[in-house]
Amino acid sequence: MRPVIKAENLAKQYRIGARQDTHATLRETVASAARAPFRLFSRRNGGADQTLWALRDVSFEVERGEAVGIIGRNGAGKSTLLKVLSRITEPTRGRATIWGRVASLLEVGTGFHPELTGRENIYLNGAILGMSRHEIRRRFDEIVSFAEVERFIDTPVKRYSSGMHMRLAFAVAAHLEPEILIVDEVLAVGDAAFQKKCVGKMGGAARQGRTILFVSHNMEAVRKLCGRGVFLEQGRVSFLGSAEDAIRKYIEGGAEAQAVYDVPPPNAEDGAPGRATRMVIEDADGRPAQAIVVGRPWQIRVRFTIDRRTEHFIIGLGFRTVTDVALRTSWSAPVDIEPGEYEAVFREERLWLTPGRYPIVVGLSTNKRTFHYADVGALEIAEVSEGLDLVSITGAGLVLNPLDVRIEKIG
Repeated sequence: MRPVIKAENLAKQYRIGARQDTHATLRETVASAARAPFRLFSRRNGGADQTLWALRDVSFEVERGEAVGIIGRNGAGKSTLLKVLSRITEPTRGRATIWGRVASLLEVGTGFHPELTGRENIYLNGAILGMSRHEIRRRFDEIVSFAEVERFIDTPVKRYSSGMHMRLAFAVAAHLEPEILIVDEVLAVGDAAFQKKCVGKMGGAARQGRTILFVSHNMEAVRKLCGRGVFLEQGRVSFLGSAEDAIRKYIEGGAEAQAVYDVPPPNAEDGAPGRATRMVIEDADGRPAQAIVVGRPWQIRVRFTIDRRTEHFIIGLGFRTVTDVALRTSWSAPVDIEPGEYEAVFREERLWLTPGRYPIVVGLSTNKRTFHYADVGALEIAEVSEGLDLVSITGAGLVLNPLDVRIEKIG
């Protein structure tokens, strides 16, 4: 089957500090001559135009009907990639081929004229996106209802909030019914309810055979909407595979599984009475283990130092999901503690979390405040061990049947 999107060795270079050539006026010519010595000085002192590769040899394919999430940290090249695919920006080298009608939503209010009303901009924006007047009229009420701007439809959009701009722009793009929908991080301006509605709309479009390219920092939205993910780092494809694995790579930052972690120190200016120094993940026998098997005993050992007497001391251990959602927290009973070196052991007789990787945080606190809180490492959970009484773990959720279940005959 032929892909609908094919990126082949895409690269995009920008020249920082460069100016576009234009027809200069007499005033600009005189000013340029006056600045010339300073430009020469700047070049000699490292201030010359510099090049930045926003994309480097990016290659991937997208099949018809796929929803693909493009994730990465700020400056990774996500928006540049979408602009190249949308034909807004030409690549420096490489080629992008797209088969199908494309609607791109890359900036809030793209195609809107501030002096025109919402109604007039629907027709204008629809025309820019390739809709006929008949198509726009047929979908007009649905677009306005989805955008939730009925009361303001005849108000100039210059009086709209950024959220209203975004809702109307997304509604027009989504109801265009394109074969390919390219959406950048514009949903961040909407409220949670509208974001959920947008993700649902894009999910419905994907189920109808349309192709979605979705850039977002909302990992939960990417996980729900997308089957595959592209993880970009410094303009390169760092990982291409399932959305869940791409999200995990993004959250972990490429870190390998370990058994022993040094704990980052607290801020020296905080005046903390103590600090955690090391964390070790261990099996049931107290041996360091890079991965723990589901259903088996395990423990985490945390070494910490207390510098002065501390009342109502508590040490806590927290786990998060790969989408950065708090999953579980365990803590010690409060005690008054004297200066010295200590170890805390958190133990569980049966591990009931789904296989995967779970970031760990360690916190030291009193009844007044937390004085040392650090992202330390990750708990790697291996596949279910043989002989464990679990029917299946596919799609079971994060926690695997930790409750005592009894079946009794009552008739």
